[in-house]
Amino acid sequence: MLSGNDFWGYFMQSLILIGYRGTGKTTVARKLAERLGIPAFDSDPEIERQTGKSVAEIFAQDGEPVFRDWEESVIAEILANPNPLVLATGGGAILRASTRERLRQAGRVIWLTATPETILQRITSDVASKTMRPNLTSLPMHEEIVTVLEQRKPLYAETAHETIDTDSRTIDEITETISAIIPYLFSQ
Repeated sequence: MLSGNDFWGYFMQSLILIGYRGTGKTTVARKLAERLGIPAFDSDPEIERQTGKSVAEIFAQDGEPVFRDWEESVIAEILANPNPLVLATGGGAILRASTRERLRQAGRVIWLTATPETILQRITSDVASKTMRPNLTSLPMHEEIVTVLEQRKPLYAETAHETIDTDSRTIDEITETISAIIPYLFSQ
């Protein structure tokens, strides 16, 4: 198991978490960064900080293309940091080829997955997800998750170096799994 000091000496790249919302990216990034002794970043809150608007407000007022411009810019800014870090991206960060390429070049990308049913349960029990994140379609929530997830799966797969299922796993278990595969990830 790698600690913070071992981690810094082991590699000089970042860990990047991708996946649909509700798969645990933000919470896992914080816990993993704490364990490894490196900083954690989350692209969506940084976009909100820089714009002074929630993600839902940006979608509603400015449209998705403007949000994706902000997302691409903020991710580039975070990943320009020369030191290793853990980055939790927004669920749609993989939609632009330029962002996918940047993520893969900046470090090792881990795709956190969950079933649509698990994602639905997590989203509906999280107050922030309900109020701060936009609906992506006019479909009922479960249908939206199934539809959007199906559209994005090939892009997640193209971007990821590794995939980790988060269904029925605690944050500590997910963090332990990622920590255990770090030597493998950086030997590729």
